[in-house]
Amino acid sequence: MKLSTDKSLFEDGDAFYAALIDKLDTYDERDAFRFLTNLTFILANEVAEKDKLEAAIDSADIALG
Repeated sequence: MKLSTDKSLFEDGDAFYAALIDKLDTYDERDAFRFLTNLTFILANEVAEKDKLEAAIDSADIALG
């Protein structure tokens, strides 16, 4: 399954990115990792579809190059 990366599906992605970066800047490296892990599980619970979650993992891995 290929995930859609169509920006039109994301409501104000720039604001989300800015809020995420602002929040990460409040943590040291360890707590930032913990925060991102918590956020990942919360969002995975919202998606709740195994195929989409596996595709997201693949997409994130590819994005890192």
